[in-house]
Amino acid sequence: MELLVFHTLVIAHIITGATGAIAFWVPVIGRKGGVNHRRWGKVFSIALLCTGSFALAMSLLSLYDPMGTHPQLVGRFDEVFIRGFFGHLMVCAATLTINLTWYGWMLVRNRSQQALNRTRAMYAWQWIVIATSLNCAFQGWMMGEKLLIGLAVVGLATGATNLWFLAKDRPTREDWLKEHVKALVGAGISVYTAFMAFGSVRIFPELALHPVMWAIPLTVGLTIIIWHRLAIERAARQRRRGEVAQAA
Repeated sequence: MELLVFHTLVIAHIITGATGAIAFWVPVIGRKGGVNHRRWGKVFSIALLCTGSFALAMSLLSLYDPMGTHPQLVGRFDEVFIRGFFGHLMVCAATLTINLTWYGWMLVRNRSQQALNRTRAMYAWQWIVIATSLNCAFQGWMMGEKLLIGLAVVGLATGATNLWFLAKDRPTREDWLKEHVKALVGAGISVYTAFMAFGSVRIFPELALHPVMWAIPLTVGLTIIIWHRLAIERAARQRRRGEVAQAA
């Protein structure tokens, strides 16, 4: 029964993850703020929230019964590895994905209305990510797996920087735009990493922990984030120059 539930979650996870992975590129490449940007951004956000939720359920089942939920890996990996990789690491990745998606979506909806961002749920998700990241780091240290520690660093940085932004009383347009880009592109990185890393376990198990499988989505995502941050700063400078010219 557990295996049937797990496989159902896997199928749902793949469907919603693939939907999010495709929808991701429309707002990234297309004209910002337009109808398509908003429509596909919403599709992406809903798909990623579902994907993260399914991943969280899968990870909890993996923690409960690691060998029963991954019979194809019996004989290849031991229980400690499966529980660590598909349990603790995936819990961290799932909560990180949900947090980034929700945070990025709320910022673009609330814009500079910071009071609307400061909800109990928003703060709770930051501390949940920090807690699961600390656990992931501890498990990685116990297992001697640097990959778990690396993901934990990302989770801790995400929770801390999100809390730092929420502490701002009057964020500027550039502030929330940069956070919006950071969060939703970060969520996009997570879904592509899941496809390349977790997906490879089923086809090429020996590649699951290969640094390249994790580095490619991260490198592409960071490039997108930097590009858009620079574009936001250029637009802000042009707007300020226009305001100065009008005032003169």
